[in-house]
Order: sequence, then C-alpha cells, then structure tokens
Amino acid sequence: MNKNKRDRNSYSLKKVLLICATFLHGFFFLAWLGTSSPVWAGDIGVLFLGDSLTAGLGVMPEEAYPALVDELLKKKGIQDVKITNASISGSTTAGAVSRLKWFLRAAPDILVLALGANDGLRGLSTAEMSQNLEATIVLAQANGIRVILAGMKLPPNYGPDYSRAFTEVFGWLARKYHLSFIPFLLDKVAGNPLLNQADGIHPNRAGHEIIAATVLPYIQEQL
Repeated sequence: MNKNKRDRNSYSLKKVLLICATFLHGFFFLAWLGTSSPVWAGDIGVLFLGDSLTAGLGVMPEEAYPALVDELLKKKGIQDVKITNASISGSTTAGAVSRLKWFLRAAPDILVLALGANDGLRGLSTAEMSQNLEATIVLAQANGIRVILAGMKLPPNYGPDYSRAFTEVFGWLARKYHLSFIPFLLDKVAGNPLLNQADGIHPNRAGHEIIAATVLPYIQEQL
C-alpha cells in the first residue's frame, strides 16, 4: 500500500471514529433527557446550550469548560450557581428552540447560547442560522432568561464572503437584543495544536481551561 493510500485510509478512519463518537455522545445525552430534569430551586440556574465544543467531545465531562466554569465560580466563593450543560455533539441551530423549550420547565436564569459552529462548517444558510438563533433568544427573553451569546468564526478556506456573513450574525443579534456577547468562544484556542485534540477542531483539557477563563466574567456579570 503506497503512502498516499495509507494517508487517505487513516483520514477516513479518523472521520468515521469522530462521527461515531459524536453520535454516541448525542445518544447518551438524549437518553439522559428522557429521565432527568435539572433542579435549580434556590440556586441561580445557568444553562449551556451548545454543540460538541461545549459538550466536551473527547474530554471527560468534568473537563469541559462549563464544568470548569463551575469550579472557578466555587473557588471565588460563589456557591449558589447551578450549571447544566445541555449541549449535544453534532447539533446545529435548527434544534435550539425545541431544546430550550424542554428546559423551560426548570426555569433557568441564564442561557449561554453557543451554537452555530456546525452550521458554518456544513456551509448552511447564514440567514437560517440567524433566524434559528433569533427565535431562541426571543423565547429565552420572553421567559425572563438572561442570554449570553457566544460568537464563532470560520477557517479562511470557507471564503471571505461566507465567513464574514457567518461571523456578523452573532454581533448583529447581540446588538439587536442587547445581549452579553462573547465575540469568539475559541479565542486563544482555535488553531493552536497544543490546545486542541488530534482532529484540530475540539479543544483538549488545556483548551477548555482557557475557554472557561474567557466565559467566566460574562457569567459573573449576569449573576
């Protein structure tokens, strides 16, 4: 077998394994949804709604940045915050409203909306992504939930026009709805091989620590 064929086979195997891992991550989360409901009575409920970047694909649940944010808050003596990571690997903005509706029964106080990366990576319509995010924001605010919107950016190979349109969606929504806005969730992490797993997409434990430090002040402002 020549080197090019081995490289193609190796890439294909990595892609299959990543798809399988994403599917299993989402499957077990959905199974949890069917049997569990977060309890935030007496606490400030913070709900993270994201994809594999927030779900922590490839790291332990306690190493994903929402769990690390929880640790950082407790180290600061903030004990009355209950964080729920409702992120599903592989998800796009299309399912955001239905997922939020399910969690309304728990009456979260703060929503960290971190979706859109998969829309961009799949080259989906930025107009539809904007509509999906907007509907989620409107639903959250109608239920008295404070929204923190996490922005995303795309690699340059997606072309300047699409990349610009994609990035601008987040800033436009943040301005329109007066949201707390994280300009780039993966700031200081994206593109750094020391902070990402072998796929070059998903942060490792060290990467999640940096994301947690990025997100923490935005949550503190809303408490």
